[in-house]
Amino acid sequence: MHVLAVASEMHPFIKTGGLADVVGALPAALAPFGVTVTTVLPGYPAVLAAIGAAEAVAHYPDLFGGPARLLRASVGSTRLLVVDAAHHFQRGGGIYSEASGREWGDNWRRFAALSAVAASVAAGAVADYRPDLVHAHDWQAALTLAYLRHGPRADLPAVMTIHNLAFQGGIDAGLFPQLGLPASAFAVDGVEYYGGVGYLKAGLFYADAITTVSPAYADEILTPSHGMGLDGLLGDRRGRLHGILNGIDTAEWDPASDLAVPVHFDAHDLAARARNREHVEQRFGIASGDGPLFAVVSRLTWQKGLDILAATIDDLVAMGGRLAVLGSGDPAIEAAMFDAAARHPGKVGVLTGFDEPLSHRVQAGADAILIPSRFEPCGLTQLYALRYGCVPVVAHTGGLGDTVIDANQAAVAAGVATGVVHDPGSQEALRSAIHRTVTLYAQRDVWTAMQRAGMEADFSWRQSAARYADLYQSLLQERTPA
Repeated sequence: MHVLAVASEMHPFIKTGGLADVVGALPAALAPFGVTVTTVLPGYPAVLAAIGAAEAVAHYPDLFGGPARLLRASVGSTRLLVVDAAHHFQRGGGIYSEASGREWGDNWRRFAALSAVAASVAAGAVADYRPDLVHAHDWQAALTLAYLRHGPRADLPAVMTIHNLAFQGGIDAGLFPQLGLPASAFAVDGVEYYGGVGYLKAGLFYADAITTVSPAYADEILTPSHGMGLDGLLGDRRGRLHGILNGIDTAEWDPASDLAVPVHFDAHDLAARARNREHVEQRFGIASGDGPLFAVVSRLTWQKGLDILAATIDDLVAMGGRLAVLGSGDPAIEAAMFDAAARHPGKVGVLTGFDEPLSHRVQAGADAILIPSRFEPCGLTQLYALRYGCVPVVAHTGGLGDTVIDANQAAVAAGVATGVVHDPGSQEALRSAIHRTVTLYAQRDVWTAMQRAGMEADFSWRQSAARYADLYQSLLQERTPA
């Protein structure tokens, strides 16, 4: 089976978050099930540099305002089709925003271009490639399904994956004619969404199957509180909605071999982690101490609940904890974190920006990681933490609740507890969870058992990839005439 995946980012070529990790890991995870994935990516400078010389397999004289080529490349076992459109993707700043942080004003056009090219590939634009199914990821790729359904291969099975429903993409109705879709597509049964054009809404409407990245999040987005205005459509399509938990690349995230980690260790040699903790303390300017070293590796945003944490740091320090923060985001939250570091020198350290190797080292050295999200579709940070013996302290929402077993009395007695779970959105609930964590940390046998239980849990892609492969196969059978 040949699957054409479409995404705006993919690890290790270009990454801003978990979307890239998932898109990057799925092809290898699906290969044992007889699924060959080719991924359509934008031709950002980093992507073009990674593929080097590549074959041009299609040309587009005018792709939304300028010429473009489609380049075919293989990097290791990864198969790529790269949209080389300088006017859309070769620019400074971030892949979604200018250096100032403001989103590119033409993102709607850039990702319509990505989607239009992907749909053309599905329709046969590459002479020797004909996919059996299309799999689009998030709003940046969602319009692929609209172009597909209004093109020559309208019957091709298609999957739409929601990584975060909060990001939907959309434009005013006045821009609809520039998308190149037929007038009939601008309808409730199409791309129209509250009077404008909804990219993600279009993907959800046209998909044969909708997946999201944890079972709990699949349930949550059917409710008004988490449905972000799309709960009605999702409710109508609940029979097509599947919650498939994300996995992680256990070869890349392996504390016994990770080149980013100063001292390697495994579940049977946890004593070696102490030297990694010392590295984290030195890097963040934190003094050693008897209490747990907490960490944050995250975008510093309202969704992630980091404003709640910022208001709770004084309590964390008063309980004997210390805190290392790695991330960037909302200026007000960043400022609150730096203010806390100034109030508690040697107890709180903050480094802003994205640093992939350092994130590995933090997971390998911190005692516990704080993830107080208000909502979290899946979350990969807690899975990395479990793999590295860094006990997750998480809000009970989405994939966080699906993957972390709370250290209640019964779970501790049974030896299955892997973390501390609390109610989302509450400073008091977070404060209580931190207090429980400090108490558990002092019980060394209990804490070590929690670390080992987390490290030995299976969060590889094996089971989830099998579910995707089964879903693909069922869609092919559904679309095949009797």
